[in-house]
Amino acid sequence: MSGGLLVAGTTSDAGKSVVTAGICRWLVRQGVKVAPFKAQNMSLNSFVTREGAEIGRAQAMQAQACRIEPTALMNPVLLKPGGEQSSQVVLLGKPVGELSARGYHGGRQQKLLGTVLDCLAELRSTYDAVICEGAGSPAEINLRRTDIVNMGIARGARLPVLVVGDIDRGGVFASFYGTLALLSPEDQELVAGFLVNKFRGDVSLLEPGLDMLHGLTGRRTYGVLPFRHGLGIDEEDGLRVSLRGAVRESAVAPPVGEDVLRVAVCAVPLMSNFTDVDALAAEPGVVVRFVDRPEELTDADLVVVPGTRGTVRALEWLRERGLARALASRAAEGRPVLGICGGFQILGEHIEDDVESRRGHVDGLGLLPVRVGFAREKTLTRPRGEALGERVEGYEIHHGVAEVTGGEPFLDGCRVGAVWGTHWHGSLESDGFRRAFLREVAAAAGRRFVPAPDTSFAALREEQLDRLGDLIEQHADTDALWRLIESGAPQGLPFIPPGAPA
Repeated sequence: MSGGLLVAGTTSDAGKSVVTAGICRWLVRQGVKVAPFKAQNMSLNSFVTREGAEIGRAQAMQAQACRIEPTALMNPVLLKPGGEQSSQVVLLGKPVGELSARGYHGGRQQKLLGTVLDCLAELRSTYDAVICEGAGSPAEINLRRTDIVNMGIARGARLPVLVVGDIDRGGVFASFYGTLALLSPEDQELVAGFLVNKFRGDVSLLEPGLDMLHGLTGRRTYGVLPFRHGLGIDEEDGLRVSLRGAVRESAVAPPVGEDVLRVAVCAVPLMSNFTDVDALAAEPGVVVRFVDRPEELTDADLVVVPGTRGTVRALEWLRERGLARALASRAAEGRPVLGICGGFQILGEHIEDDVESRRGHVDGLGLLPVRVGFAREKTLTRPRGEALGERVEGYEIHHGVAEVTGGEPFLDGCRVGAVWGTHWHGSLESDGFRRAFLREVAAAAGRRFVPAPDTSFAALREEQLDRLGDLIEQHADTDALWRLIESGAPQGLPFIPPGAPA
């Protein structure tokens, strides 16, 4: 078998990433050797592979669903937005420059089609099946000419396409039909059918609509996945995250100690790798929320300043919002603050940036004895070490180089009082270290909080991936899905007018 499938969506956030992960986990449980693939990703949440390549976190999560190590082949093009108009282009795991949206879609993107098809072909030569994820919608007719991630890759590799729609948003039938009707005849030949996601209620009430959709399009629906809480793992697309919302669903188990621990995450512009706080939210009794006002720090036991693709811009935002003063007050009072990556740099004394913002010398918040200079080469590593008496693993993705001139050592950074800083993403996923850190935070905050002794973040992630596999196994027509992956789109599918504009 050398099968494949493209999971497309009617919109962004229709559930492509989690459906792809679910199909991968279902297949690997059937003994199939499977790999994920996304030709082009736009995300500020990224991961470093063991060979030092930067890829989207969703593909790393999908590789875990496949029980394999992630590689750059699985996400050959990663776009990391630096604002509304430009992005850093990461090709095969390494940054190759900054491009405007017009410059990228005006020619550079189409030139990459051969590269992404080569990567996909290499994966398909190694694995029994490759499950590909699209981006946005395949019916973005203004971008079809240069498309390398939706129908462009489907046409190039002759992949059958499954279109996912989020029925919780409403309008799913119109979205399915409209998506199909805006594709060219050649593209429509590859669209095998639909998958309804996030359904609430009695499926029998939906079935007449699915029958009518089949009659209108000649294409079947391969499953209706019910709405499930807590499956939005490793968020991927877009520049923003909703503020003042809980991170995923925090653990429902009650706190082990007498108190809960409240964590506030400053929702800085161009926030990156905010998945760092997922491990905190997984702890019973830890409540995590994103904030953008200084008064929201008042009752927080820990404030996290996360990573960002715009360190100087985020620093200015903190000052404009009054959050910088609130952070300084916390530090003076001995109340806990943690800076990660760009957040660590912000807490330092000053920044010399002729690379990212090109602003030169900029004063930091001065809460840590650290001086930062931006290098043109990006640091991409998977460090291991020890802190607070526990083993720690993480990953680094940054242009800023920190010179630590004082304080107590803390991973690659330092600690002064109750203020900690490090470049290490993912360190809180190390269970022993996370528990030790939370004990320190609780003591500094005066909370009678006790970390649960047996919370395993890796085990919780595995449980989530198994739940995704269960959704596919229990609510999709897996026999039909298998035939689709193995044999491609059915022959003789009807054309639905009007098709793509000339």
